[in-house]
Amino acid sequence: MNPDKIKLSIEELKDIQTEANIARGAILKMTTLAKSGHPGGSMSTLDFLLTLYHMIDVDSTNPCWEKRDRVVMSHGHVSPAVYSVLGLRGFFNLDEAISQFRLAGSIFEGHVEPDVPGVEWASGNLGQGLSAGCGFALAAKLKKTGNQVFVLMGDGEQQKGQLSEARRFAVKYNLNNLTAFIDYNQLQISGNIHKVMPQNILENYLSDGWETIEINGHDLVEIRNAIQDAVANDKPTLILAHTTMGKGVSFMENKEKYHGSPLSEELLSEALKELKLENDLEKYKKMRAEFKVEKSYKCCRKIFSLNIGTPRTYTEKTDNRSAWGNAIADIAEINKNAPIAVFDCDLQGSVKTKEFEDVMPQNFFQSGIMEHNTAVVAAAMSKEGFQTFWADFGVFGVDETFNQHRLSDINHTNLKVITTHVGLDVGEDGKTHQCIDYLGLMKNLYNFKTIIPADPNQTDRVIRFIAGKYGNYLVPMGRSKLDIIKSKSGEITFGDNYIFEYGKADLLRDGNDAALFVMGTVAGRAIEVADKLAEAGISLQVWNISCPIDLDEEALQKAAATGTVFTYEDHNVHTGLGNSIADKMMQMGLSCKFHKFGVEDYAFSGSSEDVFKACGLDVDSVVKRIKENI
Repeated sequence: MNPDKIKLSIEELKDIQTEANIARGAILKMTTLAKSGHPGGSMSTLDFLLTLYHMIDVDSTNPCWEKRDRVVMSHGHVSPAVYSVLGLRGFFNLDEAISQFRLAGSIFEGHVEPDVPGVEWASGNLGQGLSAGCGFALAAKLKKTGNQVFVLMGDGEQQKGQLSEARRFAVKYNLNNLTAFIDYNQLQISGNIHKVMPQNILENYLSDGWETIEINGHDLVEIRNAIQDAVANDKPTLILAHTTMGKGVSFMENKEKYHGSPLSEELLSEALKELKLENDLEKYKKMRAEFKVEKSYKCCRKIFSLNIGTPRTYTEKTDNRSAWGNAIADIAEINKNAPIAVFDCDLQGSVKTKEFEDVMPQNFFQSGIMEHNTAVVAAAMSKEGFQTFWADFGVFGVDETFNQHRLSDINHTNLKVITTHVGLDVGEDGKTHQCIDYLGLMKNLYNFKTIIPADPNQTDRVIRFIAGKYGNYLVPMGRSKLDIIKSKSGEITFGDNYIFEYGKADLLRDGNDAALFVMGTVAGRAIEVADKLAEAGISLQVWNISCPIDLDEEALQKAAATGTVFTYEDHNVHTGLGNSIADKMMQMGLSCKFHKFGVEDYAFSGSSEDVFKACGLDVDSVVKRIKENI
């Protein structure tokens, strides 16, 4: 933040006050035109937001400028205020934002999106913005760029539990470049916040170690001074701003109705008269009618050129999670100054992140048992030029944090999620820890790729592959040690000559009588199945599918040609590999007998072998089921 920029004079503040009046008019016009939106909170947040944009380092002609300060709008429903301020500051034509607000095909959606120049983070799922701010602030600290990060939030939003996680994280990692602002108008959808859900906002931040500043959120001098003080503080700082819902229009003020209700055209006319602004709604109606969808703006993506090193080839039985830990440590060792970061949630011994910490301790972040916050911190950091990995158990890293991943996917992040203990292979922890739905869930995210390695050697090569790619990836694996997968002649399948190719299936055994598709932990078992069936005179193809969302059509065609296809997985039988393959084969017009073997109900607590047997998914049970259906 430029020290000269933050010293706004009284004359400059008067000009901002004039701009704020124009912005209020824009807020009302766009919401009335769209017949929907959130004008009340937009008008109470506006004075702080507009003043802030006059003080921070941003460049409207270069929204991706590396040294810019970041502003995260956690309460994304105040998009009318955001579009009004960014339009007035020159990021785009304000008339376009007014006329296109909430119009299908326009970038000016109901909640802020990063397709809009100047918007850093899509939000609207309340309670996640402070975590995103922590990610941006942490990245700036590591890069030593001096960026300041500001997170604007609503007061009702403070009821969300993830905010307490973010507060603690910010203090632990001394994010003194982070300032939070709360629009304290004390109204939410259902009425007064103290009636809806009482909370002690200031006390919560103070108890977690934050500095706090309390101001009148419509007094521009107080706003200016608070921002100056917050930036100068050596701790993360909260600015609690007492504001008025619907500020600027007398009949809207302090009315919770206007949290999410626009004005009628008649009331808009009255409001514009009070604001002493022209009522040019007809102009915007005409622009709206003439709107045509154009290519949207996309912010910059970072290019990675990491040295991924020489893959390890394991010859003895070990677990995939150890192979992951060794691979990321190898990459860190040969990229000592590279922007790589690894996050852990109090599971270091199980998810094997200790090796990375030993090599690159300054880029290892122990987040404690705060999965929701960690998912978002890591994702936001990944947008700042870091190749970011988060390791956790499947039930926490996928199931518990699905909504966080969904929002990250919308935000075009670059997060690598490594989950261990998926499927039935979690030891004796039982059904509460058996993540048997990870593929079914991740299929819903359009830009997340899922790669499920079959053994430690393939795991090593998958980790090195994703380390050089931009984008969101999930790499799930089980807990137990696995045999090294070998060909019938005894050669290591994923050995020195193997190169991982996204979307390509691996033929583990060839055959003509039927085909068996597998993924992950059960790949080794599938080979045992094929070898036992061979003794009975049944020739079985075995295909390992490491990329079940993007399937290998050539493999499907070869398998269907046998006339009978089986799928075998320790995943929910209704949403996993079997459904992916059946759906794709139907689309391709392939015809054959088809049978799915998978988890049919919540399973049991016990050793992996005992649990597989109890679920009818052990080798002997699968051999028997194939014989019955071939």
